[in-house]
Amino acid sequence: MPAPSSPVTLLVTRRIAPERHDDFVAWMQRGQQLAAQFAGYLGSGTLAPAPGDDNHQIVFRFSDDASLARWADSPERRDWLRQGTGLVHASQVHEARGLDHGFAVAPPPRWKQAVTIWLVFFPVSLAFTLLFGASLASLPVVLRVLASTLMLTPVMVFVFIPFGTRLLHRWLHPDTQRPRIMPQTLPPAS
Repeated sequence: MPAPSSPVTLLVTRRIAPERHDDFVAWMQRGQQLAAQFAGYLGSGTLAPAPGDDNHQIVFRFSDDASLARWADSPERRDWLRQGTGLVHASQVHEARGLDHGFAVAPPPRWKQAVTIWLVFFPVSLAFTLLFGASLASLPVVLRVLASTLMLTPVMVFVFIPFGTRLLHRWLHPDTQRPRIMPQTLPPAS
């Protein structure tokens, strides 16, 4: 039986000519719209560089390796990359899998990750229990736990843990500056 796949995040750092910034942003938006058409696409966005820096970071998130590969190897993506040839001077690519993506390329110590997850999980779990606890009380404990974990896990992984890591970025990464997030393409509705 194959191991279950986990979401994969592709982080691409692109160095551009500062005078081509507007063209680059328009090109990136087309690339995000293109990626959104592929099955398994979970979202994308760009991180603005620090003042005076010409390295832009672009994040693409897919549900699994196969979905990422379908997009990455597609003729549509190759055409899009060709269109950006004059805009991009250099590129670096990094892939991250599972929960570590929320903790950046160099994750903080595991104890800080654990504290962050607990700080996020406790209020969300408490709210869930207050809202749905009475409705689930008549179920056997195994079914209550099954229902709560089935509902909370996706919300935690895709919403609250990324929110918590952004909120606690300075504590998690004391030696780095928090990136400024440019407008991003939202995940598709379906």
